[in-house]
Amino acid sequence: MSKAIRMSRTGGPEVMEYVDVDVGPPGPGEATVRNEAIGVNFIDVYFRTGLYPQPLPNGLGQEGAGVVEAVGEGVTEVKVGDRVAYAARPNGAYAQLRNMPANILVVLPKQIAFDTAAAMMLQGMTVQYLLHRTAQLKPGDTILFHAAAGGVGLIACQWARVMGVNLIGTVSSEEKAALAIENGAAHAINYKRENFVEKVKELTEGKGVSVVYDSIGQDTFFGSLDCLSPLGLMVSFGNSSGPAPAFSPSELQSRGSLYVTRPTLGHYVAKREDLEASAKSLFGVVASGEVKIAINQRYNLADVGQAHTDLESRKTTGSSILLPH
Repeated sequence: MSKAIRMSRTGGPEVMEYVDVDVGPPGPGEATVRNEAIGVNFIDVYFRTGLYPQPLPNGLGQEGAGVVEAVGEGVTEVKVGDRVAYAARPNGAYAQLRNMPANILVVLPKQIAFDTAAAMMLQGMTVQYLLHRTAQLKPGDTILFHAAAGGVGLIACQWARVMGVNLIGTVSSEEKAALAIENGAAHAINYKRENFVEKVKELTEGKGVSVVYDSIGQDTFFGSLDCLSPLGLMVSFGNSSGPAPAFSPSELQSRGSLYVTRPTLGHYVAKREDLEASAKSLFGVVASGEVKIAINQRYNLADVGQAHTDLESRKTTGSSILLPH
């Protein structure tokens, strides 16, 4: 028997149960992975609360790293003994052992530790597509990135610096502002003390930014639009404060013929070649030391409820991981 987190209903952290599960042999196209470390992300909260629906009962978690223990019929992507990492549906990463589609696994370079991989795959590949594919950023561009001291944010701060992009980050405290600056943000705005729209206009001499990356949703959506320069791009990629509000297309016209997109990692890595390219890009900047992964919270798998509580209350910085053993 193996331990895993299961939920039979949606709700608060209490719906996650630490239970015994019987993991059988992998089916065709599957691999059995023994997790060494598991990532915790806000998308897990969305599934737990029901904001993102899934069939129940079910597991949670989309990110992890471990060792392949068995492979099913037809598997060519990995072999037994491979060190692997992943960040994709189906949910179920909150487990010691799991069977999963082999085509979402990537082989992990020896120089990257399991805990680093589990902390970076979903967040790091998210930053990879946001900065390199959703927008065509070039050196000297100025962007706004909300939640700059979070797991995605700290990676974005560093990667933007590597690219020569000026990243203005929003944060909720002076401590988080210092952390964002330390990791490469050009400026950090404490939104609890300053109006972020006014500050962005001040920092850009009234021009606004070319791209806004907004994972907050409801609380910041229209403010984010107001930070854009004409023909700017609004990238709404999360809902930590609640779903973004409905709006009329005229809101975009009146602010300067703006663009809005709602991307998700799954679409950007749906093709095997895109998954491998994204992971290779991420592994490269991490292995070189250009981007460092800050694992600032570690929890035992059984304590996943506390991990979610801390994440939702904005007590965390950087990445959080679960240790399954």
